[in-house]
Amino acid sequence: MITLDKNEISVSILNADFYNLKNSLDILRQNDIKYLHLDVMDGIFVPNISFGMPVIESLKKSATEFVFDTHLMITEPEKYIDDFVRVGSDIITIHTEATHYIDKCIEKIKNNNIKVGLSIKPNTEVESIYKYLNNIDMVLIMSVYPGFGGQSFIEDSLSKVIKLKKYIDDNKLNVKIEIDGGINLNNVKKVIDAGVELVVIGSSIFRGDISTNIKNFENIIN
Repeated sequence: MITLDKNEISVSILNADFYNLKNSLDILRQNDIKYLHLDVMDGIFVPNISFGMPVIESLKKSATEFVFDTHLMITEPEKYIDDFVRVGSDIITIHTEATHYIDKCIEKIKNNNIKVGLSIKPNTEVESIYKYLNNIDMVLIMSVYPGFGGQSFIEDSLSKVIKLKKYIDDNKLNVKIEIDGGINLNNVKKVIDAGVELVVIGSSIFRGDISTNIKNFENIIN
């Protein structure tokens, strides 16, 4: 099982140029990127459709060295967890709002010997996930409304991170905090200072020169 690192970028390929994806992955390798963030959308839980198991399975064949950070923005994720494990996910994050069987999903992911994450939308109170923290590895705070890349960062997300980080530290829990949505060079220091350890970045990586963008972010994050 992988070890979740601190102060790392998880690059979301949602905004990548899929026609030139191989070249983009090569650049990510050259810049020592470890995590690929895979946003799976079903058009029901969120108002968009992205990609699913076949794309991830194909991608895994040529990107085995990356940690596949799979973010399921789908209804009833319990039906599909085994399939997303089979195609190569190293982390599976589900939304608390997407299922009535959160405990069942957590158990199913853990039984597959991979990391388990829980995510909440911007309008969900962070306290709602406290009862699950003893059994998970990561919390993904959405700092935009899930469904589309390139949205603006929701500032209130910082207060959720601060509150969550304090609860984790006070209770001596081994849970990492990830954030996803609207991260750019102007706000990434704020989210790290608030307690985020894994930062999902998509459009701000792939817009322009990828290597330069990664270096600019890493100079701030580290």
